[in-house]
This record gives sequence, structure tokens and C-alpha cells, in this order.
Amino acid sequence: MTSMEKKASNLAATTAAKIQKSNPGFKRWGRQNPFVKYGVPMISLTVLGSVGLSHLLQGSKDIGKVKDDREWEITEAKKALSRTGPIGAYKPKKISMEEELKAVQQKINIDDYEYQPVPRPKES
Repeated sequence: MTSMEKKASNLAATTAAKIQKSNPGFKRWGRQNPFVKYGVPMISLTVLGSVGLSHLLQGSKDIGKVKDDREWEITEAKKALSRTGPIGAYKPKKISMEEELKAVQQKINIDDYEYQPVPRPKES
């Protein structure tokens, strides 16, 4: 073997030894501190989920605000039209309930009627 091959194999052996030595320490870390294994992922999911939900809700609030602004603009445009033109031109008559009752009573005679039997559903 040449010196380059020896250095390469030596380097490979040392890196493999380092990986094997560091691996048990990492596994031991979760056993000694269960907070690292269970607590950190749970807390991170909770925080990130809260941030994500707030982002989504803020988007829906923004869309609702835009819709409200559009409706407000339409309402304001209608008010402007009614002040100047055709919408304010129509003014209905003021009719009282007594006058309406008298008009209906004149049209309909409640004393003149005839009995008509209600047809029964067929019994089977």
C-alpha cells in the first residue's frame, strides 16, 4: 500500500469511529432528558400551529374587510344617486290601516258565501 492509500483508509477509520462515538451520546440525550424527545416537538408544533392559524385568520379578516368596503361604496353611491336623481323621485302615498281595511271590505262581501266540502284524501 502506498502512503496515500494508508492515509485514506486511516481517515475513513477515524471518521467511522467518530460517527460511532457520537451516535450513542445522541441516543442517550433523549433518554436522560425526555423533555428533549417529547417536549420540544410538542411545544414547537403548538407555537408553529398558532402562528399558522393566526396567519390564515388574518387573511380571511382582510378579505372580509375588502367586501365590507365594497358594500359601503355601493351604499354611498346609492345615497348619492337618491339625493340627486331617480331613486329619490319615487314617493309612495301614506296610507293608513283603517283606509286599507275599508277598501278591502268594500271589495269583498263576507256575508255572501256558500259551503264547499273539502275533498278528503283517498284512503287505501
